[in-house]
Amino acid sequence: MSMDTYALLDKAVNLDFLSIEEGVHLFEQAPTALLMEVGQAIRRHHVPHDKVTWIIDRNSNTTNVCIANCKFCNFYRRPGHEEAYITTIEEYKTKIDETFALGGEQLLLQGGHHPDLGLQYYVDLFKELKSLYPNLKLHALGPPEIAHITKLEQSTHHEVLAALKESGLDSLPGAGAEILNNRVRRLISKGKCTGEEWLEIMRVAHTLDITTSATMMFGHIETNYERMEHLVWLRDIQAQKPAHAKGFLAFIPWPFMDEETILKKIKRARNTCTPDEYIRMIAMSRIMLPNIVNIQASWLTVGKKTAQLCLHAGANDFGSIMIEENVVSAAGAAYRFTADGIQEAIKDAGYVPQLRNQQYGYRDLPANIKQQELDTATMIVD
Repeated sequence: MSMDTYALLDKAVNLDFLSIEEGVHLFEQAPTALLMEVGQAIRRHHVPHDKVTWIIDRNSNTTNVCIANCKFCNFYRRPGHEEAYITTIEEYKTKIDETFALGGEQLLLQGGHHPDLGLQYYVDLFKELKSLYPNLKLHALGPPEIAHITKLEQSTHHEVLAALKESGLDSLPGAGAEILNNRVRRLISKGKCTGEEWLEIMRVAHTLDITTSATMMFGHIETNYERMEHLVWLRDIQAQKPAHAKGFLAFIPWPFMDEETILKKIKRARNTCTPDEYIRMIAMSRIMLPNIVNIQASWLTVGKKTAQLCLHAGANDFGSIMIEENVVSAAGAAYRFTADGIQEAIKDAGYVPQLRNQQYGYRDLPANIKQQELDTATMIVD
């Protein structure tokens, strides 16, 4: 290991911005233990206590109809397919009532690129949900859906986002980032927006004071350079946000889930991400994103033990118990947590569990949470 590695790690601890090439060098050359140590030091700068946050929410889908044809997605159905659906208000009411009963207050609401659902549909939907449930938080859609709606309306990102915010959108998930480099996007998700448009939509959201998160789905056909490039581009958008905006509240990386996907069949892509590689990516996320406060470990895709180790590599958030989740699960993510289970996992890793909301504000634990857990959230996590 050269002195160059130590010099780069010193820069990282000082929260300096590393270049793409410097990130690749660290990812490929630095020992895991050192990356974990530096990731943890940066975590301590941002979050100088032992609390690890988690949230109770539900991942529901407006529709499974989509014309983007992503090669890693088993969830979508083409228009006219016998299994195609658009969720009804009555179905939403059942889901939201259930979520509130379980102590949740948020709906993570996403869907496909439906060719017939434009801006007015979402404006009306959000307004109706907020009129029925004034305390409901809508963490909804994502840049590819915003791009799709904008294209349908022949409008602008600013106009679409402003209308959605006015109708009840509370925050914008970082969905559909995959890998932001267009070489990769053309091969795995050609029907979605370009990487540049994804980033531009987030930039506009920040000017409107809409808080967002960012993601990365890695471990398929991308290079290590393209992974680090992805992180640098996110960091640059965060650096450009207005002073009044929070911008990206969190970053969540997860490995490609390959079970029965077209990407696996056609491109021969495999999920080869080992626990060590995932832990290294968590640490590199801290190192390359010194201006994003929260890093989330994706227990849904890597399981409890690996996610617990990530809490010693820079992650400070354990995500959601996910009362419902349909998209990643359709490609082979089989892990589940109850409210008790997620708190025990955090404690077992040596940290203090802290329930949060989407804005990373702390919430008191609902008194009835232990008595009310859904069957779908009781599979054993290992």
